[in-house]
Amino acid sequence: MGNQLRELAAAGQSVWLDNIKRSMFASGELQTLLDAGLRGMTSNPTIFEKAIGHGSDYDAQINELKGSVTDPVALFEALAIRDIRSACDAFKPVFESTGGLDGYVSLEVSPTLAHDTAGTIAAAARLWKAVDRPNVMIKIPGTPEGCPAVRATIAAGINVNVTLLFSVDRYANAATAYIEGLEDRVKAGLPIAGIASVASVFVSRIDTAIDKTLDARIAAGEGDLAALRGKAGIANLKLTYQRFEQLFHGERFKALKAKGAAVQRPLWASTSTKNPAYDDLMYVVTVVGPDTVNTMPPNTLEALLDHGNVKPDTIHADLPGATASIEALAAKGVILHDVTEQLVAEGVASFAASFNDMLAAISGKQRELAGTRP
Repeated sequence: MGNQLRELAAAGQSVWLDNIKRSMFASGELQTLLDAGLRGMTSNPTIFEKAIGHGSDYDAQINELKGSVTDPVALFEALAIRDIRSACDAFKPVFESTGGLDGYVSLEVSPTLAHDTAGTIAAAARLWKAVDRPNVMIKIPGTPEGCPAVRATIAAGINVNVTLLFSVDRYANAATAYIEGLEDRVKAGLPIAGIASVASVFVSRIDTAIDKTLDARIAAGEGDLAALRGKAGIANLKLTYQRFEQLFHGERFKALKAKGAAVQRPLWASTSTKNPAYDDLMYVVTVVGPDTVNTMPPNTLEALLDHGNVKPDTIHADLPGATASIEALAAKGVILHDVTEQLVAEGVASFAASFNDMLAAISGKQRELAGTRP
């Protein structure tokens, strides 16, 4: 196994795993990755749908709770919270050795609350209390309704992973919500040291969506477009990082930092390469920078450890080229803002569908284990 995770840590970027399943704790799979330098873990409804809805890892606990917990949502939370607690405990040495910089495990509020500010605030507080670990992060979508919930949740002293961010503007809204939450605590005379947050900016889905549009136009006979394929995602992350530096290296945050506040790190999400024609690590090696996180699915993490070539500070490379790529797409009528707004809507819908599929799978498991399933 390679030394790439430690090389990235030395360059200021932490690697987290975008996956969780119960079997990885007892099998030693997670410990092997921890020994290699893994520094955190994220989950989402799709990951839990795959973990709980397929296979038998969770049958024993479902059977154990039979009769006492019948509501599928409550049962899901019981299953998920056990896994999140186990993961938090596994990452506790990382949390302690990094002084609270890393070692976090993320659990998402129900995606059905993506447009419900009050419901999200209540769910975040309930999950935080239920997990009862200082290194859990509650994931809240960065929708217009989610950002006020981020502010309130940070003000309550709860760690937050703001998810489903695509555009620079949406990222800036999430970062501002974090800053405002800290300012609210300062006004209330409460401490702000020890509160952690990341802002998850998705990348590969941008290229997938834009490439689909470009390919259709190329197939229709329009030329001069092929060179724009696969350019927008990385360019968007580079421009997002510039906004991060403006927000967290400026005067406003300087006052909070003096009181012990930590920066909200940008987290690069959806970093697996979907197009086999592209480099399998294109969303990893090109966006290395200080104060960042890259959360990788297992296949991307395996590729990194197998043949990844780490170079520090690639996030600052060719910034004029990043701007030029976005402008060239706009000149051809492909507006990044419009694409990213559509991706937010699709992401919320996709996670909600996965959540509902998971609840249906849990109900099916309940019937099967009770002997009532045909």
